[in-house]
Amino acid sequence: MRRSGLLNPALTSAVARLGHTDTFVIADCGLPIPHAVPVIDLTLTFGIPTFADTLAALLDEVVVEAATIADTTPPEVRCLLPAVPLTEVSHDDLKREVARASFVVRTGSTTPFANVILRSGVPF
Repeated sequence: MRRSGLLNPALTSAVARLGHTDTFVIADCGLPIPHAVPVIDLTLTFGIPTFADTLAALLDEVVVEAATIADTTPPEVRCLLPAVPLTEVSHDDLKREVARASFVVRTGSTTPFANVILRSGVPF
């Protein structure tokens, strides 16, 4: 049993496999995900887990060098990434970029456009 950090075995394994510049997505419960992209589905009910809680847990575990958000991303999501360089794209472009991600973490968030593509960095 882990003492702290991520407890979900699928999520822990996926994070451990990330390399520099690999991308992964934290998504609301409505984002369409291509069939070829692995999904780690954390949804329990609408709103659980929250996007903010999921993002905070992953930011504690992963070095993130950049993020991509849609130009429609709400301010309450943007403010959760104050230290991460952001690139804005259209929502349609963001959905196309999801197809290149290593995995998607689906949350219970019902906040429209609460989706972010995170690019893994290195700690050195």
